[in-house]
Amino acid sequence: MSKLLPPNFDDLVSDAVKQFWTGRISKAITSQAGGRGSVIAGKNLDAFANLILLVGLYCGIEETDILVGSKAKQVLPGYFRATKEWDAVVVYKNKLVAAFELKSQVGPSFGNNLNNRSEEVLGSATDFWTAHRENAFSLSASDAELEVLASETNTKPPFLGFLMLLEECKASTVKVGVKEPHFRVFPEFIGASYAQRYEILLDRIVREKLYSSSCFLLSDRVGGSSNGNFATPKATLSPRSFFADFAAALLSAKEAY
Repeated sequence: MSKLLPPNFDDLVSDAVKQFWTGRISKAITSQAGGRGSVIAGKNLDAFANLILLVGLYCGIEETDILVGSKAKQVLPGYFRATKEWDAVVVYKNKLVAAFELKSQVGPSFGNNLNNRSEEVLGSATDFWTAHRENAFSLSASDAELEVLASETNTKPPFLGFLMLLEECKASTVKVGVKEPHFRVFPEFIGASYAQRYEILLDRIVREKLYSSSCFLLSDRVGGSSNGNFATPKATLSPRSFFADFAAALLSAKEAY
């Protein structure tokens, strides 16, 4: 059992999954044309945002430094765009320590939404790290101070996390064909389901250092809403691995700052 995480961590994750499904069912969320409305963030994943808060508190970070629940407090500057609203942000001693993107997808239009999600994930990361390179997260630093910051490294790279909850159903787990009118796609995509494509995406955004860590949960509607059931395809994409990476970043920041 990891000492980085609360003793009841597994129960907290199951509770978050259950609250996700309960929230969807109680609000009777319907899909818009093209399935766009079935891609849900925000309030349906509030329990996961609260889990970020609980892990931060467990690591000794003050509640006022863990920004969840109020979008006005979770806006960070971008480079290719003015700002972006993140689902959770940790600012410790005026240093940006962590930022999170929390997403979910429930059927039916898995294909279109997977493509949209992939583009958003890659774009947000590119914007975030470019803004970081340009010292956008130096808060109220003056122009003179920014020049000093540009010439020396006095902060650790922030933790950037991405969590995805996908409905586990026939449509998301069945094999999907690919079109190759001109060139061959990478072989790992041949016959891969949408769930497997998400797994590849979340694995590679960490491998390519676009995100510090990622988490992938598969949950069916019945088991998820009744018992908080979920599965992960591999240990490196599990909630324990993801939140342990986050906790380690918090503890490191406490030592550095």
